[in-house]
Amino acid sequence: MTAPTLTGVLEAAIYVDDLDAAEGFYGGILGLEKIIRVEGRHVFFRCGTSVVLAFIAEATEEPPRDGALPVPPHGARGPGHLCFSVPGADLDAMVTRLTDSGIAIESDFNWPHGPRSVYVRDPAGNSVEFADPALWEIPE
Repeated sequence: MTAPTLTGVLEAAIYVDDLDAAEGFYGGILGLEKIIRVEGRHVFFRCGTSVVLAFIAEATEEPPRDGALPVPPHGARGPGHLCFSVPGADLDAMVTRLTDSGIAIESDFNWPHGPRSVYVRDPAGNSVEFADPALWEIPE
């Protein structure tokens, strides 16, 4: 039997320890549109056709309360990774925006097949990458 077609990643979760700091980074510096914030639990952002979910890990480990949506407990510990697609021509502007905002560039390089990646850390220590979408157009 053939697997059903997957058309993309709808959402990606990162785990943070401070919603204000997450909102300042993802909403303020990166300019993502905030969808919703629930104090002490999460703040969600729109990114193109995907959603970035920033959760307080401890809050997501709790089972759903009676009457709440039946989302199973989940969560992670330690730094995660998230990569944003940025057209190659816009990566210089992203680096300028990040550095002007006081964000240190952890790494900035071109992969062997040409595309560029820029890495920083968000306020929770997650590895955040900004990459030319050609990154995954690997020649055969």
